[in-house]
Amino acid sequence: MDRKKEKIARFGIFTKGFVYCLIGILTLTAAVSKSGEKTGSDGVLIIITGQSFGKLLLGVTALGLLGYIFWRFFQAFADPENKGNDLNGLFTRAGYASSGIFYGFLAFTALKILFNAGGGSGGSNESTVAKLLTKPYGQILVGVFAAAFLGKAGYQLYIAYSGKFKKKVQAAELDNRIEKIILNSGYVGYTARGIVVGIISYLIFHAAFIANSKSAGGTKDAFNFIQNEFGIIFLAILAVGLFAYGFFMLVKARYRTINI
Repeated sequence: MDRKKEKIARFGIFTKGFVYCLIGILTLTAAVSKSGEKTGSDGVLIIITGQSFGKLLLGVTALGLLGYIFWRFFQAFADPENKGNDLNGLFTRAGYASSGIFYGFLAFTALKILFNAGGGSGGSNESTVAKLLTKPYGQILVGVFAAAFLGKAGYQLYIAYSGKFKKKVQAAELDNRIEKIILNSGYVGYTARGIVVGIISYLIFHAAFIANSKSAGGTKDAFNFIQNEFGIIFLAILAVGLFAYGFFMLVKARYRTINI
């Protein structure tokens, strides 16, 4: 059974890497040509469907996402890595659970597309903000929602520059040259992801301030903001960074130690 859990976890991590590689490739194409399309996770699922054997590939992707959700919740509640019940441990485990919830929404979107129950709109943050704004103290609730993204962005940068991700790579005892490439991919990837999530946080904070859900958005909206404010070159650099993050996840799926 433990071996099966390990395979599910590795398949899930691999699928996450695959999705980020596609986001990076599509966004880089959009940055350097007029024919490309900037997109986020939901948009990637729709694009997968349009390919040869798209439904089959989307089905495999959905299964992989479910595997990743299983792994994240297993990390959160079974605590196989012994994070513990102190404040730091609980915070880390809560992060695992929140990641599981996010990819749960993504898996649900994949299944809806797969069974022709409607595609992903790419505006899940906008929809959530719109609902929150109808509640009492809605602007405050949206601010809290934005703060959660800001915390996630900060954590991605912390992982990058604290070097926390290095231990599991180094434990695989790879060739020094290959290990260096992988670690550099981790640095670049976590940094790029932190910047994109940070911009999503800014957009949601702005939506809270002006009480308008249309100002909020997801990854695609963050890319548009980056292109408009910082230019195509910076967008291309971030796209490469997100591809690097996906590549790092693919390698991580193969080599990281999975505690069950």
